[in-house]
Amino acid sequence: MTAADQEIHALLRTYFDALYFCDVERLQRVFHPQAIYATADETPFLYRTMADYVPVVAARQSPASRGEARRDHVDAIERAGDNTALARVRCSIGARDFVDFLSLVRIDGEWRIIAKVFQIIERQSG
Repeated sequence: MTAADQEIHALLRTYFDALYFCDVERLQRVFHPQAIYATADETPFLYRTMADYVPVVAARQSPASRGEARRDHVDAIERAGDNTALARVRCSIGARDFVDFLSLVRIDGEWRIIAKVFQIIERQSG
């Protein structure tokens, strides 16, 4: 595994931790301040800036506080070069599973998420 691959995996671990613990400091560390957050699974189409998204996470009850099992998984990472990559990851919050496509950019030597586009999958109980 290259140094860049290790850096991307470290970023994704921090991303998963940010969501599991609803930790906005970690969230702001992994997302570029100008990143976008979007899904077509909400009506109307859901699009948020980081200024919109961070308070939502801050107000959410964390999966950790509810004792939820972690379901974090990196499906694939594809690098286009030294400064651009795409990660396909999965995680769960409550009864929802998410497939996230995270566009990554390396700016000033650090990998950051510049776009999160995701699919929501309602998990069946039982």
